[in-house]
Amino acid sequence: MTSTPSVGALLRTWRERRGISQLELAGRADSSSRHISFIETGRSRPSKEMVLRLADHLDVPVRERNTLLLAAGYAPHYAQTPLDDPSMGTLREGLERLLTGYEPYPALIVDATYDVVAANRGIAMLLEALPEHLLVPPLNAMRITLHPEGLAPRIRNLREWRGHLLAQMERQIALSRSAPLRALYEEVSGYPAGAGPQDAGAGVAAVVAAGAEPEPGGGAAYIALPLLIEHDGHLLSFVSSIATFNTPMDVTVAELAIETLLPADAATAKYLRSLGP
Repeated sequence: MTSTPSVGALLRTWRERRGISQLELAGRADSSSRHISFIETGRSRPSKEMVLRLADHLDVPVRERNTLLLAAGYAPHYAQTPLDDPSMGTLREGLERLLTGYEPYPALIVDATYDVVAANRGIAMLLEALPEHLLVPPLNAMRITLHPEGLAPRIRNLREWRGHLLAQMERQIALSRSAPLRALYEEVSGYPAGAGPQDAGAGVAAVVAAGAEPEPGGGAAYIALPLLIEHDGHLLSFVSSIATFNTPMDVTVAELAIETLLPADAATAKYLRSLGP
């Protein structure tokens, strides 16, 4: 039978993951290194307030803060309310308004394992003609993007974009140590990386071909790594922006991420506007 780790052991693990000494953590939390040591070894039981304070300074994800509290003998502090709960009606309405307002540009909302919670018509346009087995709910943004039968064959700079997405997942796994996210990473990182040489130079050339204005030095005028994707014979270029909620007090809300795809060139913006409502 596997024993449940103590709160001290869990806090020590999070501290070591962050590369912070007991003395440094004590200074941040207005405590002493001796008290931190006593908590980690189990000689002292931290108050609920101390657990939350240490978790905050260790940047522990909201879900795992509840785990720390339970290990210390306290009730969870953060609720986990389903998004379809009536109490979340105002939030859902606001998110839907945000997605609709961003049209005709693509935008979607995903949870901690990249399952799609909501998406607008711009995303629906990009998913046209994908096989049904990839569109069975819950849709998964990483799976749809990198699967060889998904968007991957349409992405002109697949190796670049794939590397960006996998690195993003690696950072999240290092932060949260999420087993479901790790399983998803193992799945999608095993998909083919794409045939043919594709490198940063090829990506820049494709952006210019898509209609971006060249910079004086001859480079492409994009502000971040673009997603270069074909749709109905047109090469579209996007840059991605991800937003999360500030100081969330609910596990569900803490794990939501809003991703918007901003046209990286005038040709992409013009094409999307031409598709109409």
